[in-house]
Amino acid sequence: MVTSTVGNVFGFKALCTLSLEDLRISLAYSKTFQGLPQGIQFERDKLNKYGHPLLGCTIKPKLGLSAKNYGRAVYGCLRGGLDFAKDDENVNSQPFMHWRDSFLFCPKAIYKGHAKIGEIKGHYLNVIAGTCEEKIKIAVFARELGFPIVMHDYLTEGFTTNTSFTHYCRDNSLLLHIHRAMHAIIDRQKNHGIHFRVLAKALHMSGGDYIHSGTVVGKLEAEREITLRFVDLLRDDFVEKDRSRGILFHSGLGLSIHVWHMPALTKILLLRPGYPFFLPVMYQFISQ
Repeated sequence: MVTSTVGNVFGFKALCTLSLEDLRISLAYSKTFQGLPQGIQFERDKLNKYGHPLLGCTIKPKLGLSAKNYGRAVYGCLRGGLDFAKDDENVNSQPFMHWRDSFLFCPKAIYKGHAKIGEIKGHYLNVIAGTCEEKIKIAVFARELGFPIVMHDYLTEGFTTNTSFTHYCRDNSLLLHIHRAMHAIIDRQKNHGIHFRVLAKALHMSGGDYIHSGTVVGKLEAEREITLRFVDLLRDDFVEKDRSRGILFHSGLGLSIHVWHMPALTKILLLRPGYPFFLPVMYQFISQ
């Protein structure tokens, strides 16, 4: 699909700038893709939490901690009341924190936080690797440790890898959290590139349970109405055309901020009827 729509067009010398703003994708075509592996209800069942937002964070600093201290940071977040923590996109397998070591310390943090608070806790492990084979090996290890969710970057690793990994997650009851690292190279310029709504539609078909969709306030702030429509595109079976909010076609696909921005984000997003209760926030862990 991407090859057919933007494969060579953007390289034509007759064009100075070009922007792909939206795609009309037929329902029949979209149904040839399997879409998301599991869904929010799967995570609620795993965490035994219903009727309120799930509150999580990305561990900071993203690099520099040893595996043991990284586990301590995870425990500090969970003990403080969060439902889950997650790796950042750069946390993979550095010499000072090999992925196997961090994968072993994180479960200790989860179980300790569970025992301390009396609630089920979670952590999203990053399974990015240099090859698909290595990626599956890492995911198998995470599943054997009892983790219900893993994460990776769908743009830097490619749609084919993402789709194949989605199949694995579906077959093995794993949730898949999607990080959108590198998206700004493609979608940030207003007059050239591919709009994120198109990237969101492509991901919707390729598969993934959650994605970073940008925020309406904060460091990665995007346009409010358009960001809200991203949520609708990824959540609803059908979205009406609304050019004022960036939806150029009827869409029927079937499928990080600072803590002080929380009040505004809650007012804008969580009070909307039917909003899926998943709310990632940034949390700056300061080691003692």
